[in-house]
Amino acid sequence: MTFNPESKYPTRRAYVLKLTNEAKPDSLTGRLENLVTGRQRQFTSGDELLASLASDVDTTVPDPQVE
Repeated sequence: MTFNPESKYPTRRAYVLKLTNEAKPDSLTGRLENLVTGRQRQFTSGDELLASLASDVDTTVPDPQVE
C-alpha cells in the first residue's frame, strides 16, 4: 500500500456558502468565500455560483499545509 500525502479534499478548496433570506431552490442568491484565500464572490443564480466555483478551481493557490 502506498501512502499519498496529497489530501483528496485539500484545504485550499474549502468554502463557506452563505445564502440570503430571499434564496429559493430556483433562485439562489448569496456569497461564496474561500477559507484559505478569503476571496468572496456574490452570486445571484445557481449558474453564477457554479461559475464562481469553477473560476476558483482554475486559480492555482498553494496549500499552506503541504510542504
